[in-house]
Amino acid sequence: MKLLQSVSLSFAGLALAACGPSSTAPTAGGAQAGCMSRAYDTIGGPISLVSHTGERVTEATYKGSPTLIYFGFTYCPDICPGTLVALNRAYDLLPSGVDAPQTLLVTVDPERDTPEAMAEYVSTAAFPDNLVGLTGTPDEIAAAAEAFIVQYERIETPDSLAEYTMDHTSLLYLMDEDWKLQTFFAEADANPEYVAECLAQHIG
Repeated sequence: MKLLQSVSLSFAGLALAACGPSSTAPTAGGAQAGCMSRAYDTIGGPISLVSHTGERVTEATYKGSPTLIYFGFTYCPDICPGTLVALNRAYDLLPSGVDAPQTLLVTVDPERDTPEAMAEYVSTAAFPDNLVGLTGTPDEIAAAAEAFIVQYERIETPDSLAEYTMDHTSLLYLMDEDWKLQTFFAEADANPEYVAECLAQHIG
């Protein structure tokens, strides 16, 4: 329990900083550690969501190969698409013989992010080719977020066309073949070269 509390506190500085109007770059002590030393067995857990193709999926669906998970939403103006573009560039930099991990985008905005909306979003040419969008009921999203210590909050923006935005933890989680956390990347260190090097060390 103490470890979980410690990890939660370390992640607190990364929470609710992704897409709101007053966003600041997230930082955390854990994220500054070497990419081989960020495996917490208290992060990650069961999920039960719906893919952008309308299929019900769980963590078992993705076991058997490495999986990279990002929590975001389709109306995110900059951080989410920027992260996915950078991730695609990182995949392009992987050494020959190292395959990109299967890649999941879990929405924190199930009200707007239907499977149809997710399908259109994940087809963006600049995003990873293997990107799968996941959505679900508010309770299902909350359960998945809790498993990954992801915090998110709806922020009303009545003067904008979108009417509201979502502030959320901005991390990339690399899970191994058994759905155990291998490492994570914060926005601050998720440049394509670094991510490619770290992925190659873990899954090469």
